[in-house]
Amino acid sequence: MSTATALTDEQIQREVQEELRWEPRLQPNQIGVAVKDGVVTLTGWVDAYTKKWAAEEAAHRVRGVKAVANDIEVRLPTEGQHTDADVAAAAVRALEWDAMVSVDDLDVTVSKGWVTLRGEVEWQYQRHEAERAVRRLSSVRGVTNLIRVKPKVEASPDELKRKIQEALVRSAETDAERIVAEVDGNKVILHGTVRSWAEREEAERAAWSAPGVADVENLIVIRA
Repeated sequence: MSTATALTDEQIQREVQEELRWEPRLQPNQIGVAVKDGVVTLTGWVDAYTKKWAAEEAAHRVRGVKAVANDIEVRLPTEGQHTDADVAAAAVRALEWDAMVSVDDLDVTVSKGWVTLRGEVEWQYQRHEAERAVRRLSSVRGVTNLIRVKPKVEASPDELKRKIQEALVRSAETDAERIVAEVDGNKVILHGTVRSWAEREEAERAAWSAPGVADVENLIVIRA
């Protein structure tokens, strides 16, 4: 998108509000939207953590959005509130049902409905899936994911860089020429510019998919 057609903050605000109305999981009248320099701030309240997450995802889908600050409050209905022991037990069951992660490698702590996950997994997608499994629970107010990625394989920096660049070239959602992957040991640092949040996320996913990656720092800038 050229500078001449770049969206103003007011236009982005209207687009985000429309996207929230389009999202069937939400009641958009409960959510406030403010935009400054392409950064969206969401306020208000919802009755489930999954709805807070859905609102954030909806905002990220809108073109021109550079980042989202999610200040939405989760207010569980009285019948949806459970003790921390109940929430912890439900979280463990959810992780046990998820074939992508082993609950034996994770620790679950719950305080006032807020779940903290710790432990180690081999791949980033397992870390991501563990969080997804828990945040879907109706009694959860929020999730802090402190799970670390500890690969079982080692790869040289040159090999990691080559595989990541090849993955970026293969992806239909990224412009590989605008993205640079810097490798420091088993950590990848992404630089460059992209046109949307989705493209930024896809570049990060490509970097995490390389065998041997333990950490990804995404410094890519969105310039619509």
